[in-house]
Amino acid sequence: MENFIVSARKYRPTLFDSVVGQSHITTTLKNAIKSNHLAQAFLFCGPRGVGKTTCARILAKTINCQDLGTDGEACGKCTSCHSFQENTSLTIHELDAASNNSVEDIRNLIDQVRYPPQNGKYKIYIIDEVHMLSAAAFNAFLKTLEEPPSYAIFILATTEKHKILPTILSRCQIFDFNRIQWKDMASHLSSIAEKEGITAEPAALELISIKADGGLRDALSMFDLNVTFSTDNALRHADVLENLHILDSDYYFQLTDFFVNQNHTDALVLLDEIMRKGFDGQQFIAGLSEHFRNLLFAKDPKTLALMELSEENRAKFQAQSAKTSASFLLSAMNLCSQCEIHYKAAKNARLHVELTLLKINYLPSVYQPTASQPAVEGGAGKKSEPKPIAAAAVSAAPVAPAEPVIQAVSTKAAPVASTPVHETPVQAAPVQGIAPVQAAPVQVVSAETPPRPTSHGLRSAKKVVSTSQAEHAAEVIAQGKVQNEPFTFEELHFVWTQIAQGFKQGNFINKYVMMNREISLVDSIIHIKVEGEVQMQQFNDSLKLELLGTLREKLKNDAIDISLDLIAGDVSDKKMIYTQSDKYDFLSQKHPILVEMKQRMGLDHEF
Repeated sequence: MENFIVSARKYRPTLFDSVVGQSHITTTLKNAIKSNHLAQAFLFCGPRGVGKTTCARILAKTINCQDLGTDGEACGKCTSCHSFQENTSLTIHELDAASNNSVEDIRNLIDQVRYPPQNGKYKIYIIDEVHMLSAAAFNAFLKTLEEPPSYAIFILATTEKHKILPTILSRCQIFDFNRIQWKDMASHLSSIAEKEGITAEPAALELISIKADGGLRDALSMFDLNVTFSTDNALRHADVLENLHILDSDYYFQLTDFFVNQNHTDALVLLDEIMRKGFDGQQFIAGLSEHFRNLLFAKDPKTLALMELSEENRAKFQAQSAKTSASFLLSAMNLCSQCEIHYKAAKNARLHVELTLLKINYLPSVYQPTASQPAVEGGAGKKSEPKPIAAAAVSAAPVAPAEPVIQAVSTKAAPVASTPVHETPVQAAPVQGIAPVQAAPVQVVSAETPPRPTSHGLRSAKKVVSTSQAEHAAEVIAQGKVQNEPFTFEELHFVWTQIAQGFKQGNFINKYVMMNREISLVDSIIHIKVEGEVQMQQFNDSLKLELLGTLREKLKNDAIDISLDLIAGDVSDKKMIYTQSDKYDFLSQKHPILVEMKQRMGLDHEF
């Protein structure tokens, strides 16, 4: 039986023109040979499997060719070319620096350089994985590399250029090899399949080329593996997916459709099917993140060209990207990234992935607030009417009284002090046709973090609305894009009380407590006083957006905004006692005799 030769060796290029995807390097080398402008040292850099060693061997053979063609290619028929092909050439020496990396190995090489070639014009030394040489070996090699004999040429190859000493780099002519494009690899694999009499589907070759990630040797290895897997000498897309253990992209398209429709039930069932096929959860999340990235790129023709996919797959991504928003895709990618980071530390990895999918599933309801669909029974995960969501953190404030007591302070131009402010229960008649409270999501508006208190006592209120927000609101109102109906403080007070009572009846005590505080109105800005940054953060995270949406809708004024004013109380101003020095200072102020005792007895409060 004839010995099998892998495709990476059987179809290794022997001419510059047969090198795949490195035309910028092969053209330069051929011109250097034709014009006799050869450097004494070359450094070939690039990722694995892109042709560094192959180009070094072709260059070595072509330099000593006795019948060089006008195009700078070796003839392949002379004695020098024949001896190279038979691996019996005495003018070409290959050294593996991974196993010969000591100073002694470099000294032996330098001793060999002293003797001129027996046949041929040049003596070529190919040193592969040169970055593995020790620092002492590099230093021993410097002088010979800079001023070698006229007949000696060194060709160094490495995958890690940054590990080579700058003194070595300065003595070499550096060539950077590119990752081979998947289209070039697919075309090369197609020609090999035709020579071998193998029937190959274009989609199968494209999948192998993309999976190789720019390395032609990896692509050829996967090609041989799949040919061996096939029983009828044919390559099919489905077989390649199974053999290389690649999750079909159709799963990701189907899963994204479930997310768009907020169908978490089918999404979890599909995840179970993927897991039963033996795919790792982290591998699945990485693929899903890549899918969202492609959907984001498909939204613009400029970024669409960056996707290493066939035209058919690009069209599929374009069609699905039209159903999703950029905000949804960015948030989904962020959730997938966090899932990947914490996957190894999770006790229940599958639950960690499922929780991520559930979070992604309900992102459209956050970024598409105007889409209203009827609720669907049966737990299929369809869209439903928005409902208030309980706060994530429990407020540290004490439980509020039974009814909200909102101290109203208005600073509008119209006088309102003469009108008394009364507590208004939920059952009161609506003002100007205001409908019952619904937590309507609104457009997100960022707010600046208020400064920390620097003085004792009650601090004067400070605006925390950013200039950009005010300018944006003025611009929007000027263009007439939103409603800007005037409203009185009494109307605001009624709606505010109605919302608070709604939270109370819905058992959302945290939100009820946060609303049960003093408010004031300046133009269209509602000022609320809070006692600390914790309350401010809790208000911004769990209530502000929901409250703004309801107020703007009920009062028909989209210029309404909320400003949180930080006040400093006695508790926040009191210095907390933590260290031994703090305890000593506190006790010595209450009992001055401790200072005298410390001095007379030579004591120390640090122990």
